[in-house]
Amino acid sequence: MAIKAFIDANILLDLILKRERYHEAKQIFQSIEEDNIDGYITSSVLHITGYWTTKEYGTTKAKSILLSLLNVITVIDIRHETAQIALHSKIDDIEDALQYYTAIHHKLDYFITRDKQLKKDGTPALAVISPDDFITLMR
Repeated sequence: MAIKAFIDANILLDLILKRERYHEAKQIFQSIEEDNIDGYITSSVLHITGYWTTKEYGTTKAKSILLSLLNVITVIDIRHETAQIALHSKIDDIEDALQYYTAIHHKLDYFITRDKQLKKDGTPALAVISPDDFITLMR
């Protein structure tokens, strides 16, 4: 059974925009494409990624890129009760809280992000891990 991992927007943007950490993001997505990892995002991550991808490449290319991503990544939803739990959590960043608790609700194994504060605020229920550490773990 594949590892189930939430992929934060910063990882998607590293890949799509070929930012400084592109190679790490590419390794993660190669593992997704090879079915070693099941990748998940929320609609919020899709929205953020769509915004920046459209700014960089225009609407037509952005849609094509996002549709390709959706061939290998699954969009998960947040439930009303999960949103309430997230907003009562100690995570100050509302977007991070909503995504993190959505990932917990869906029983994912890892939350892959570059967000250092989220790593500090995470709970034992879901490991928050950097792309570097996740790649090392997968080896």
